[in-house]
Amino acid sequence: MSKKLVIESEIYKSYLGSPYSTVKQSTYFSVYDELFKKFKNKEITFLEVGVLDGGSLFMWRDYLGSQARIIGVDLNPEAKKWKKDGFEIFIGDQSKESFWNETLNSIGKVDVILDDGGHTFEQQIMTAESTLPYINDGGIIVIEDCCTSYMKKFGFKKLSFINYAKKLIDNVNKRYMEFDNQNSEKRIWSVQFFESIVALHVNFSASNLKSERTFNQKEEVVAKDFRYASYPLIIDRLEELSNKRNYRFFRVFLRLLRKTILNIYFLKSYISLKKYLKSKNII
Repeated sequence: MSKKLVIESEIYKSYLGSPYSTVKQSTYFSVYDELFKKFKNKEITFLEVGVLDGGSLFMWRDYLGSQARIIGVDLNPEAKKWKKDGFEIFIGDQSKESFWNETLNSIGKVDVILDDGGHTFEQQIMTAESTLPYINDGGIIVIEDCCTSYMKKFGFKKLSFINYAKKLIDNVNKRYMEFDNQNSEKRIWSVQFFESIVALHVNFSASNLKSERTFNQKEEVVAKDFRYASYPLIIDRLEELSNKRNYRFFRVFLRLLRKTILNIYFLKSYISLKKYLKSKNII
């Protein structure tokens, strides 16, 4: 029995029905449906980078509906030919911030950016960074073919788009109240990863919400912490002693001793966990 290559979806039907050529990975269609279904039959602005063959422009028009404003960006001037079919086409270098500023100042705010352009690390990162200020609240930037982050011919792996997206994740988590959130990510709310696709979601109110602990009752109920229950009891005992008034002169020493013992067990756990993950071919 042959393995099914495509999960049939609405966007897949639009793909097959496009009158011109376009190439998409078989795993992308279910991702497209999940990311873009909320924009169907609405007055939105959808911009795709990399549209020379034209097939994807017609695919998006069919899928999103007649109310959608479909815009194409390409480096090849030949892409201008699609203007005759009612599409807005802009020619320029997606790796240049100046191009994006000029183009998006002309277009206005955008709901969706889909990058299917040149796929180099510089093109992908500069597209994401340059277009973020122009995304409507509730909009998304979708970078596809992120598998190129692992291919030498598209740039340095150390500064790949995937590594850039991982850094965004670090900065999103710095919004947590216990961290120094000066370098936290406020422009995007979340980062979503799929196979070869990364989506940056914009939600200004959520991403700028102050991170603080809340309670659903008048007072917090403090239960005994069992976090280190699987470690030696001496760790909890040292914590208790360091907080007692009679041992205040030894507090620094006791806390240092506790930290040292805990780190030894963290190292043991690290070695064990790494061995386990290797056995699963995860790392």
